[in-house]
Amino acid sequence: MVSAVTPDTEARKKHAARIRAFIYFAAGMAGLLFGLDQGVISGALPFISKEWSLSSVAQEWVVSSMMVGAATGAIIASFLARGIGRKKSLMIGATLFIIGCLGSGLSVSVTMLIGFRLILGLSIGIASYTAPLYLAEMSDKDSRGKVISGYQLMVTVGILVAFLSDTFFSYSGSWRSMLSIIAIPGFILILTVLTLPDSPRWLATKGRFAEADKVLNMLHEKTETAEAELADIKETLKVKQAGWQLFKANKNVRRAVFLGVLLQAMQQFTGFNVIMYYSPKILELAGFATTEEQMIGTVINGIVFTLSTFIAIVMVDKSGRKPTLKIGFAVMAVAMAVVGVCMGMFNDGTAPSWVPYLAAVMTMVMIAGFGMSAGPVVWVLCSEIQPLKSREFGIACSTMTNWITCAIVGATFLSLIDTLSSAHTFWLYAGLNALFIFLTISYVPETKGISLEEIEKKLMSGEKLRNIGC
Repeated sequence: MVSAVTPDTEARKKHAARIRAFIYFAAGMAGLLFGLDQGVISGALPFISKEWSLSSVAQEWVVSSMMVGAATGAIIASFLARGIGRKKSLMIGATLFIIGCLGSGLSVSVTMLIGFRLILGLSIGIASYTAPLYLAEMSDKDSRGKVISGYQLMVTVGILVAFLSDTFFSYSGSWRSMLSIIAIPGFILILTVLTLPDSPRWLATKGRFAEADKVLNMLHEKTETAEAELADIKETLKVKQAGWQLFKANKNVRRAVFLGVLLQAMQQFTGFNVIMYYSPKILELAGFATTEEQMIGTVINGIVFTLSTFIAIVMVDKSGRKPTLKIGFAVMAVAMAVVGVCMGMFNDGTAPSWVPYLAAVMTMVMIAGFGMSAGPVVWVLCSEIQPLKSREFGIACSTMTNWITCAIVGATFLSLIDTLSSAHTFWLYAGLNALFIFLTISYVPETKGISLEEIEKKLMSGEKLRNIGC
């Protein structure tokens, strides 16, 4: 017997879909800011370096200062998200982003620029922590991977928009315009976040169950589904300890935090952000000498990154998180190894005329491998594996790790090239990607189609990390 669908049920279903779509868009705007700031510095850096005659170390500081701020921002965000909620945390992040952008564009010295990039980093640390957490708590289990991958898609769109903007302003050499104009989406984020509901899981942790129930009923087409989810949330809240205290007392929580930290370190040590932050430099090493060639190549890299993220959106809830990661790491290992071979030919002076194009293509393959795997999937997993009572703490640890390792990568790339040579630097990253395939097989769970509460039950029962999913 097929149950009838009443007009009220259909209207409620459409309303819930509209609410979710707006939530995903608004929180995704935080990803756009993340991407804009990641992408903009690669085009601005050559002009800044030329105007102020910056050394390699000074350039590394300009790039990595943002990551240092972001690592700090992730710690601050854990307290903000727990204390005032996900919604207000996103608004604070957007406000700091605007201040950082405008201040960077008005900087009159490298010290001032680094200071404002630290503020930018604070904003990105808050946004990169809060948005995936909020999206994981607001999405249903069958689309959670797709939703958080959609957030990563907005990151890639932000990077691409930054590359296009940099290219436009590169003809005049106006790096100040490059750094300032990206403040505009920050204002849009503030306006959209104002209308968002707070996370029902955060509301429940504050004892505001009536408000949590109201939000859940907005998100689900059936009252019974909302009530069941609220009951599951209440069950997870029976754990008396939380945060750092729970981390110290419970080895299973420590295992989840370890996995989140490992995943974020793996993501950064793929070497992807080397490509993003130093794209013009890498293209120069690959034989593309003019600024125009380097900027066009950078834009093409951004397009590849954006398109490849669509693969992840399709795969992550169908093929799963774990197979997607393994394929991505394998692709990146091969691409980095081939780029290393090309760089070796350049260093030896034996490179045929076609080698620069092979290096450029392999750079794109590397970007595609990251965009369809580690880029979005790591954020998905890190938002899924932490127990509710220690979720802010666990995600703070993993997000802070992301930015610390990102800072290490950004602050050492040029020095590695000077010390090891460009060929050996890329071979180093190829070897790391090969290692990450083994670590994925050994530790990473498959979490597609599993509720956050079910993942938590398996973790807390002592299941091996790779078995806490399906």
